[in-house]
Amino acid sequence: MAQLSDEQLMELFRSGSEDAFAQLIRRYERELYNFLLKFLAQSASAEDIFQETFLQVHLSAGTFESGRRFRPWVYTIAANKARDLLRSQGRRPTVQLTPPDDETDIAQLWEGLLQDTTTPDQQLQLKQRQEFVREVIGQLPGHLREILVLAYFNQLSYKELADVLGIPLGTVKSRLHSAVTHFARLYHELSPDPERI
Repeated sequence: MAQLSDEQLMELFRSGSEDAFAQLIRRYERELYNFLLKFLAQSASAEDIFQETFLQVHLSAGTFESGRRFRPWVYTIAANKARDLLRSQGRRPTVQLTPPDDETDIAQLWEGLLQDTTTPDQQLQLKQRQEFVREVIGQLPGHLREILVLAYFNQLSYKELADVLGIPLGTVKSRLHSAVTHFARLYHELSPDPERI
């Protein structure tokens, strides 16, 4: 079953194969959970929403259209459930920032954040930077945090982002640009060490 596509597994599950459903859960366990963890910033909430997402997949399997891609569909379910949870908890991000002037700095910043290191000292610095990045992402407005996590950490394409978020392709591009610029500005403002970047 590991060689089958998500869509093939979904078809098998719709035909009654619980093994196919279990394979889908295993396939998305780490990726989707990590998205939810970054989006919700709480492991217990991420676990709950992950379970609720696959419960919804189970219950809604009959409505899954043939020819539709599974990945954007499951991310849409997860994102909607995460948004509902944030709304129910009254969690409203309050940080509103203006974009930085130099877009080249944004690209360099993002490239630097994703760089891999090899020495123990560099690995410690990378871990600290990753924790700081997680904190900064947690302070972004929800709609910007969501698109940033989906695009950069889950590597969804523009088309997949449009499907998951239910917005036009042009809006995806402008929102993603806004998310990156807000992130960069906030990162610079909150960084305790100007040499950190």
